[in-house]
Amino acid sequence: MRLPIIKQTHGLIKDHGVEELKNTINLLEQVGEFRGIKDEELDVVGELLSNFYGALEVHREVEQGVPEREALNAFMKRVMGSIG
Repeated sequence: MRLPIIKQTHGLIKDHGVEELKNTINLLEQVGEFRGIKDEELDVVGELLSNFYGALEVHREVEQGVPEREALNAFMKRVMGSIG
């Protein structure tokens, strides 16, 4: 996951609405199930999905009143904690 991508995607949610991102996620999930997709392509789709789901999580926290910077930092701490 990359924090700059999550942050920019959250900005797109603010500008265009959460439904647009959900539609994009749905499309990418379907692409990931295509026959003949290469492993490298699947890795890219998976990375994008991870970042987009992260942006949704940050967006939910911001809607609950958490400042964006704090929500981004808390999310990344949770991710790093789950890795280690």
